Amino acid sequence: MMNSEARSLIYLGNSELPEAIFDALKSNGWQVCAVSDFDQARKIISNSNLHVGLVELSCKQSEAYLRQIENLLRQYVKIEWIALVHTEYESLPSRLRQIIVDCFLDFHTMPLATQYLLANIGHAYGMSRMKWDNLSCPDDIEETEKEMVGSSPEILNLFSKIRKVANVSAPVLITGESGTGKELTAHAIHERSKFKDGPFITVNCGAIPLSLIQSELFGYEKGAFTGAHQRKIGHFEAADGGTIFLDEVGDLPLDQQINLLRFLQEGTIQRVGSNQPVPINTRVIAATHVDLNHAVKSGKLREDLFYRLNVLQLRTPPLRERQGDIELLANYFFKKFSHEKSSNVRGFSQSCLAVMRDYAWEGNVRELVNRIRHAMVMCENRLISAEDLGIDQKSHYFHFLSLKEVRDRAEKEAINNALHRLQKNVTLVARTLGVSRVTLYRLIEKHGINLAD
Repeated sequence: MMNSEARSLIYLGNSELPEAIFDALKSNGWQVCAVSDFDQARKIISNSNLHVGLVELSCKQSEAYLRQIENLLRQYVKIEWIALVHTEYESLPSRLRQIIVDCFLDFHTMPLATQYLLANIGHAYGMSRMKWDNLSCPDDIEETEKEMVGSSPEILNLFSKIRKVANVSAPVLITGESGTGKELTAHAIHERSKFKDGPFITVNCGAIPLSLIQSELFGYEKGAFTGAHQRKIGHFEAADGGTIFLDEVGDLPLDQQINLLRFLQEGTIQRVGSNQPVPINTRVIAATHVDLNHAVKSGKLREDLFYRLNVLQLRTPPLRERQGDIELLANYFFKKFSHEKSSNVRGFSQSCLAVMRDYAWEGNVRELVNRIRHAMVMCENRLISAEDLGIDQKSHYFHFLSLKEVRDRAEKEAINNALHRLQKNVTLVARTLGVSRVTLYRLIEKHGINLAD
């Protein structure tokens, strides 16, 4: 493994890198690992934090060898690749030209001009870091939390609350619009809880036929009804020792809500056709995209069940409230689904990113992923455009901020940043922001900032 403290690059070629180039790279703070074998290259890349790669290309390389180069470069899109060719550009075969266009950031012809190459390597390093480093996560974040990419105050606040509620066994209610990551949030809670070694069972309460809800949730005994030829374990029993995630819990019919309430009160279930209680030790996490307070008032949800479920509540923020995260998410999913893209597609145009920032994303992250995957397949240029995403810039789904919204957002961000930097010392924060303590407390209340978090 290469020294992680140095800027590192990999050189793949059958010829040795010229000594003058090697010395120049070394004197400029680069650590070079030269390999000639593809398996060795993959091993080095997998074990090192690399941003730049140099690849030797020549007319003498076979078609099979060139295909291996293409496969390697498309597998490791995090690295910016620079081609070193032994032939003047005008003499390059069309096959090599196509590989350079599709897979490389830049190319150099031999003999190499040292200063020009060093400048391009530095540019490639910067490009790679800007595109990918913000997507890296701390080592203690679970895999499902890594999917919840973001650095906005809203998503960081959610991460903080996930860690807090994971440490207790009380029920959690996750609210938020469709596509905001409620199931990912539930997974993250499960993976940090004492139930992490048990199963994670997901139940869509709105997708079970009314006649089957009780038997699906709580199971049944042999002979309980026609067709019950043997005992069946329900979702709650299957989740024993783990977590049960009740998605769209607001869709549960009133006559079935009493059974859920009984479990939350007593920790036992009864299979259909049995009078024997079965003790179950499972963490209950529920989610909904509807207003359960309104559901209680309209008689669609039992008030006692609402209070049992709503012991701890988390809200997954909609994408339009996470403006700083949109580009991070776009690059993350571009990387994740890079195996699906057309070979020449390298990223997003600046105009496309601007459109993405202004778009309201009614379908939230789910819509963003859908549009990006579509664009990666259909794009015929190097950079994805708004048209490739299928976004009509005249759409009423564009959300243009009013001056008040801009001021409120800047105000809230400034207060959150100051509270974080100054360890929530309100006196110092007020002094830093140039306002009185009374004004600061008023702004904290206005923006719903929780000093206890």
